[in-house]
Amino acid sequence: MAEVRVFAGTGGQRFAHEMCADLDVALSPINIQRFANDCLQVQLLENCRERDVYLVQPVARPTQENLMELLLMIDAAKGASAARITAVMPHFAYARSDKKDAPRISVGGRLVADLLETAGVDRILTMTLHAPQVQAFFRVPTDQLNALRELAAHFLPSDLSKATVVSPDLGNAKSASAFAKMLGVPVAAAAKERFDGDRVEITSLIGDVTGRDIIVLDDEIANGSTIIAILDLLREHGARSVRIACTHGIFANDAVHRIAADPDVVEIVTTNTVPTAGLLAHDKLTVISVASAFAEAVRRIHSGESVSALFDPTHV
Repeated sequence: MAEVRVFAGTGGQRFAHEMCADLDVALSPINIQRFANDCLQVQLLENCRERDVYLVQPVARPTQENLMELLLMIDAAKGASAARITAVMPHFAYARSDKKDAPRISVGGRLVADLLETAGVDRILTMTLHAPQVQAFFRVPTDQLNALRELAAHFLPSDLSKATVVSPDLGNAKSASAFAKMLGVPVAAAAKERFDGDRVEITSLIGDVTGRDIIVLDDEIANGSTIIAILDLLREHGARSVRIACTHGIFANDAVHRIAADPDVVEIVTTNTVPTAGLLAHDKLTVISVASAFAEAVRRIHSGESVSALFDPTHV
């Protein structure tokens, strides 16, 4: 890994330190300066010429600041004659802007993908995009990891004799099925309809949850409206207990405390793809690290090995 250089933006520092410790490489220094006119400037403080450069930055809150830092980091690496530039984005917030579902609306996911390519990125490494089609927005090689193994490792030591994995919507049912297979438990799915704003209605549930210990699996929890809605439905169907698992724990508007206040919720589990998740504190919240999965992907990319086993949820 001697030819590898890893830099991190403001939002990716903690994650990058963990990743570099696993890779046994030093995190290279960076200088991010804000001028009096509020413009940013990025300087990479280590030689990048003909090196394999990895730029770690989640595109998460503050999303616009983190995105602009990443674009400037890419531009700086390109100007420094890096051999290959990989953007390591544990979370890509603009993945939720993936379609034109209203007149005259922007498709932010595609636009940001174009911006990253224009800046000079050669490869994207990310985790669990909100919708499958978002990966096609990137016209450079894109590896999409998932956190199912790490989440499964957390739950496997528990008593799963009465457990059932529940997907809060049909779009996430494939991942929920793969997760249930890892745990050796049955799976159920709900039918969800989202209205304007954060209003969500879940009208039906496919599968038996009566008297079961439920593990609700979602890709992302932002405002928590979907989780609140599924909790009400599970209670109506006689679920015994509920644990929540997600990859991206955004937890806006005090969502952790609102979800944890439900007496049926035993635990909320998320990963550290969103830096703010690790700063939240609640007895019911557990944050697990996926930095080692990214480190292994970086190791394989650098050595020219296949990374497909890392993002295939059916591969155990």
